[in-house]
Amino acid sequence: TSHLLSFSHKVLTHPNTRCRGLARQFLKSRKTDREQLAYATSIGRCILTHNRVDFERLHIQSITGSEQHFGIIVIPQKSAYEVAQRVGILLSLLTNCEIENRLLYA
Repeated sequence: TSHLLSFSHKVLTHPNTRCRGLARQFLKSRKTDREQLAYATSIGRCILTHNRVDFERLHIQSITGSEQHFGIIVIPQKSAYEVAQRVGILLSLLTNCEIENRLLYA
């Protein structure tokens, strides 16, 4: 988390003591992948995940169902520094509009 914050990105993770109110309650509860994506969409954020298979499926379902999301970034499990570096590069190359409704791999 601190590595992504150092790139000046807003980050919401589990657990993250910086979260307040509903965001903190949401992250502490067990939610399905669909609920996680819906929550990220409701607060205008893309979602970063290691869960490639399930989020590829959700992306396809959202496209075929004409549902919107703010982007899904899939990244392999690496060190926190490498994740932050890969995501930072991706986010520096694309605008929010270019990420919206896309499935990206970092």
